[in-house]
Amino acid sequence: MAILDLDTVSTHQKAARLNHDPTTYGAFAEIGAAQEVVAWFFRSGRASGTVAKSMSAYDMVVSDAIYGPSNRYVSRQRLQSMLTHEYSLLQDRLDAARGATTKFFAFADTVATNRRSQPGSGHGWLGIRFQNEPKAPPSEILIHIRLLDPVTLREQEVIGILGVNLIYGAFYLNDQPEELISTLMDGLSRVRLEVDMIKFSGPAFAGVDNRLMSLQLVAQGLTDAAVFTASGEAVEPAEILFGRPVLLQRGSFRPVTNVTLDMLYCAGERMVAERKIDEHRMVVLMEMSLKNLMSSDQLDHVDFLARVDMLGALGHPVMISSFSASHRLTAYLRRYTKLPIGHVMGLGTLRSIFQEEYYADLAGGILEALAMFLQGDTAMYVYPMWDPNTASPLSAEHLEVAQNLKHLYQHLLENERIYPLPVFDKVDLPIMPAEILSRIKAGDISWQKFVPPPVAEKIRTDKLFGYSG
Repeated sequence: MAILDLDTVSTHQKAARLNHDPTTYGAFAEIGAAQEVVAWFFRSGRASGTVAKSMSAYDMVVSDAIYGPSNRYVSRQRLQSMLTHEYSLLQDRLDAARGATTKFFAFADTVATNRRSQPGSGHGWLGIRFQNEPKAPPSEILIHIRLLDPVTLREQEVIGILGVNLIYGAFYLNDQPEELISTLMDGLSRVRLEVDMIKFSGPAFAGVDNRLMSLQLVAQGLTDAAVFTASGEAVEPAEILFGRPVLLQRGSFRPVTNVTLDMLYCAGERMVAERKIDEHRMVVLMEMSLKNLMSSDQLDHVDFLARVDMLGALGHPVMISSFSASHRLTAYLRRYTKLPIGHVMGLGTLRSIFQEEYYADLAGGILEALAMFLQGDTAMYVYPMWDPNTASPLSAEHLEVAQNLKHLYQHLLENERIYPLPVFDKVDLPIMPAEILSRIKAGDISWQKFVPPPVAEKIRTDKLFGYSG
């Protein structure tokens, strides 16, 4: 049971403060979950101080006539067309009369509540375009949410509270974006919703890096995972993952090495051939857990951005997750795709997966964990590790596991749930990323031959990981 935070400003108080603020004035456009956001302003008194207009273009034909045609009505594109249309009308009609003293805004949401036939289908987009000062160019916040309440009336309540939190944060916390993110959940909980994407833009957020804001969503517990493209754009996970085969590599990536890329190449080639999938549809996803981003129990933002910049140089999307245990990753990905999933890993990681002590929290132990990890058409693609005793690579076919797990391990091998991968270049295999990182910091130029050329260039140009030239 959540402890009540006595310092939290209530939804009613937030709406009332905005209603009594003579500088904020705007339009509300809501589709799909009633007009729950603007209703808070009407209930809080003096709504005429805030609400210039309220509407709901619920019918698709009417919606298209106002905002233009759309393939999907609950989408980022529909949300942004709503914001653009309503904000432009507001400015055209009211700027001459009161623009010198007013911070105009347009709030919009487009939501699909959960269907009885498809639990977990509820989701929505909410956004605000606003001026942080009168006459200022507009700034914008967009968020995507997943609705977890099974009752429509409660889903509507969530949208109302969340919308008020978003508008309040836009005006009173735009200089504290991390605090703004934390207040989105005021009066709510993760039992009721998940905020899995946020994007800030405009002059009010000139110094904000949306990759760090995605990190905050995970760190503050608003979502289990956040995704952004190689160019650093925050996206709804479904935009990257929906209905596509996924090849995922988990790691710390400090730094990406030749071995990292060879693992991906070998696994991708094997997955395409064995699973008969279209390689052009396959998503190669680089995943980092919060645990891998911690330094002395703190999130090191500089180090995080260095790793993200480096992965971006390779052209792959990045996922940040709160999953310490790898077996929880597949369940997350299965929200979005039923097609094959491949987990790329080194033999050392596979060895740790077969340590039974890691699953003491699961009633079914290692069997339950592997069932979660390998659900659907999922397999582990395992790259060899260097064996210093024999001075040669050791492959998954020859991994020694506990005596009571040998039959289980052999079963997974024979049923192609574990794919041993070949090693491309034995020269790189004995060199661990920690050694390469140490050489970068020490100014030993030999590090460059162990990382891909685009990564080496990025490290040199941006002076990542302590590189001094």
